[in-house]
Amino acid sequence: MSFYECYNAYKDFDFNKFWRELTPQDIAGILTKDNISVWEYLALLSETAESLLEDMAKKAHKLTRQHFGPTILLYTPLYLSNYCVNRCSYCGYNAANKIRRKTLTIQEVEQEAQAISSQGLRHILILTGESKYHAPLDYIMDCIHVLRKYFSSISIEIYPLDTEEYRQVIAAGVDGLTIYQEVYDEGVYDDIHLSGPKKNYRFRLEAPERACEAKMRSVNIGALLGLNDWRKEAFFTGLHAKYLQDRYLDTEISVSVPRLRPHAGSFQPNAKVTDKNVVQYMLALRLFMPRLGITVSTRERAEFRDNILRLGVTKMSAGSCTKVGGHTLEEAGEEQFAVSDTRSVEEIRVMLLQNGYDPVFKDWHPLTEDVIKGEENAGGNCAENF
Repeated sequence: MSFYECYNAYKDFDFNKFWRELTPQDIAGILTKDNISVWEYLALLSETAESLLEDMAKKAHKLTRQHFGPTILLYTPLYLSNYCVNRCSYCGYNAANKIRRKTLTIQEVEQEAQAISSQGLRHILILTGESKYHAPLDYIMDCIHVLRKYFSSISIEIYPLDTEEYRQVIAAGVDGLTIYQEVYDEGVYDDIHLSGPKKNYRFRLEAPERACEAKMRSVNIGALLGLNDWRKEAFFTGLHAKYLQDRYLDTEISVSVPRLRPHAGSFQPNAKVTDKNVVQYMLALRLFMPRLGITVSTRERAEFRDNILRLGVTKMSAGSCTKVGGHTLEEAGEEQFAVSDTRSVEEIRVMLLQNGYDPVFKDWHPLTEDVIKGEENAGGNCAENF
């Protein structure tokens, strides 16, 4: 069984009928529980639950403090290439869009890495468009080799790989995967992915599980809000996260809640998603999965990001640039989408401190042979102490 079978079990469910029959008393009853079911999570995504957002927020804040403390992990994206073979209606990298395309040389990757690491960041997310010709796996491995000199944690957001390929990138130094399903509704997915390998719905849907099977340390998933009814997409995203968390106990599962942003092309969102909708989605996720990581990127406005800090956020991007070579090169590639929160890493750090949060620049380091030897030398042989 994979998550595809799980999706099929719910895809024809009459969501609107279920939501119409809920009462505020039903929602209040759910909020008294320590553990909530899949159906109760779905109830928290209803319009009826909007009247109890404040109660949801108080409980979400308490659970987040209990499991994560007053900390926010900071990371930034590094775009390696914007070549893409897919024609996705909503994406600036759409192969049909006439934009400046570029793939960084290894020397340029190092130049970008030096600029980013000089800001104190030690967690990085590398991204490419989906072109194995312009950004083959060997090229990505060479980039990882360079980036390991500057960063303790390297995540990838590239085309989906098979399990053995995920093992290869993990062995090279990658410890995290971000891959968005974009939209869980299989019919809508087919409509907006016009051509290219990304049109293979199931291969993409099952990529997070293949990464978990390969022993990826952290996996981050999500739906791109604006492509379909956000309440249904939020439900399937939460269901997917729960599926992974229950089966792969040694993998840290996170969810992002990205909204569509302006980009090259004329695509307009299929569904409106307000700030209030995003807040409700985050709160419902936290109540459903108290140990779930929740990521909010610079797609969102600075003011909005500041206001939702206490509602369940555990990770934020900072100092983002969605152009290939955008940190150091004069001839950078076209951006994937317009960043909304343009504050520097230092400005984000100060904001977090002012709000009572500890900005975390490094919370993990791979256990290499050098580290093991260093610890052995420092601690000696434990058996000799007895």
